[in-house]
Amino acid sequence: MRVGIGYDSHRFADGRKLILGGVAIPHARGLAGHSDADAVAHALADALLGAAGLGDIGTLFPDTDPRWRDADSLELLKAAYTRVVTAHHRFVQADITVIAEQPKIGPHVGAMRERLAGALATAPSAISVKAKTNEGMGWIGKGEGVAVIAVAVLE
Repeated sequence: MRVGIGYDSHRFADGRKLILGGVAIPHARGLAGHSDADAVAHALADALLGAAGLGDIGTLFPDTDPRWRDADSLELLKAAYTRVVTAHHRFVQADITVIAEQPKIGPHVGAMRERLAGALATAPSAISVKAKTNEGMGWIGKGEGVAVIAVAVLE
């Protein structure tokens, strides 16, 4: 068994859609980033790559490369996972925590699990997504952005 931890955070920005776990979530602002800034997909990709000892998403898809401008992060997740499978690892389970004061993430967890499972060709039951607030503390508590922590287990 191999375990990897991924982390990603993005600040909110005007004029962007909010995409988390491959799901468009109604909100006044989206997340700033070179791709679609899906912090859930990014953290999960880093957890998978880390567990396999294959680096990180920023190395595979650098924000200095115009090919990744506004890229669909679920496609980046699929590409990262393809590298994991090519290295002879099998996905077992992922546990993801989304930390955001706003918007409420809970109503979208089921759809996120479905979309992420589809990207990894697994069952939604193998992916846990939880939502937490930061209880008003720090930059997340002030509503300035979102952070995500992901843990992935590979065989």
